Amino acid sequence: MVQPEQSASVSEVFLQESIQAFQSMKKLADRAMEQIDDSQFHHVLDKESNSLEIMILHMHGNMLSRWTDFLTSDGEKPTRNRDGEFEAKGLDRAALLALWEEGWAVLFDTLAQLKPDDMLRNINIRGEAHTVVKAIQRQVSHYGYHVGQIVFLAKHLSSHHWQTLSIARGQSKAFKP
Repeated sequence: MVQPEQSASVSEVFLQESIQAFQSMKKLADRAMEQIDDSQFHHVLDKESNSLEIMILHMHGNMLSRWTDFLTSDGEKPTRNRDGEFEAKGLDRAALLALWEEGWAVLFDTLAQLKPDDMLRNINIRGEAHTVVKAIQRQVSHYGYHVGQIVFLAKHLSSHHWQTLSIARGQSKAFKP
């Protein structure tokens, strides 16, 4: 963990920690999706489950809606078709990963433009006022939820070929602080 400068404000630290949280989430999902075959992006566990394709489509749509014109327009854009995000399109791996990267790029570009003074500004999401802090936290929680689903599904699909994304079983005691 990077230690903040003593002169850094709480807002600066919050913004940097949030960026690091998003970067960590993306890295986990990226590493999980690297371990699956192309056809597995479309696999569903049951009729109520989402495929990796659906999760990517949903996160992409959410990221474009929430992070485009973040400080100046409602986070739920009128052009967003949320229901359509949950309909399989049959996109191939390259197309899905392009959408994935585009969504994250919009998020990271927006966060890079924010200033510490923006943290207590009010924005709207679906007509509801949020401070920028609350809006960022809302998305950290939302994306963390879906990244967990992505990792779970990729691990399930990879089965015995899975390479752990953290500390391997039986290796916890190897860490000595």
